[in-house]
Amino acid sequence: MPNTKSAIQRVRRVNKQTSVNRIRKSKYKSIIKEISLLIAAKKKKEAVKLLPKFNSQLMKIAKVGVIKRQTASRKISRLTKKINKL
Repeated sequence: MPNTKSAIQRVRRVNKQTSVNRIRKSKYKSIIKEISLLIAAKKKKEAVKLLPKFNSQLMKIAKVGVIKRQTASRKISRLTKKINKL
């Protein structure tokens, strides 16, 4: 248990940040699943329409540090390549 006032505040803040980050990560994972399903179904037009939304979502998450920027760039690149192969 935290003993000082600042430690108590820090614990409260970390709990709030954790819940916000969990929501952000959940959104990013769901959009990856959505695009992957479109790729598996070979629906290129729908996947291309969803790609800008996916890119912005991933870069926003990378900007705040939920995932690293390099990871976001890699995922964007790989999914774009998969869509272009269709």
